[in-house]
Amino acid sequence: MGNTLGLAPMGTLLRRSPRREEPLPNPGSFDELHRLCKDVFPAQMEGVKLVVNKVLSSHFQTQQAKFLTWQFDGEYRGDDFTATLTLGNPDLIGESVIMVAHFLQSLTHRLVLGGELVYHRRPGEEGAILTLAGKYSAVHWVATLNVGSGGAHASYYHRANEQVQVGVEFEANTRLQDTTFSFGYHLTLPQANMVFRGLVDSNWCVGAVLEKKMPPLPVTLALGAFLNHWRNRFHCGFSITVG
Repeated sequence: MGNTLGLAPMGTLLRRSPRREEPLPNPGSFDELHRLCKDVFPAQMEGVKLVVNKVLSSHFQTQQAKFLTWQFDGEYRGDDFTATLTLGNPDLIGESVIMVAHFLQSLTHRLVLGGELVYHRRPGEEGAILTLAGKYSAVHWVATLNVGSGGAHASYYHRANEQVQVGVEFEANTRLQDTTFSFGYHLTLPQANMVFRGLVDSNWCVGAVLEKKMPPLPVTLALGAFLNHWRNRFHCGFSITVG
């Protein structure tokens, strides 16, 4: 009797299944590493523009771009990694090619590491540029860094609440010997169906775009203005987006 009672807890432990860890997420594409921060900044606007979003128009533009330039794009997305390869204007006779390879790997649920390799070859010239990349995602913020022989690109995105988002970007180009620091903010006013984006950077540029949705119609109005104090340039724009 005593032995049976003593073995019962052990049998219960043996029957318990081990805790399964959640699989690591796919890190996405290399071009989307800074997307959260870039979406905070307003897009440049100048003049009047009408945009009609249709599947047919988007499909036609994609086919037209592939017709004008010889380019091969390949992407493979695993459970926790993404690998892409792009070949631009390959010419076997002229021995010229441009190759861009990307690889991203999720090491944890928050940390992503990877890199980019750009290789070009043509008669009398050959070179390659390697860039390393990393992204760390917390609950309310994301920090991303690209660094290589061509320069560096760092961004920080922070979501303060449902209405306020901010982003900071730093870019350095070693070839042009130029550095830029930018600050952007995104303000959402859900009751008014409005979105306000603004920016200021180290080149003495300030700008803002106000977007207004017109429900129940699938129409969005946008008004933007940008001023470059350094070059004494000002431009503004207005757009109507349908769809």
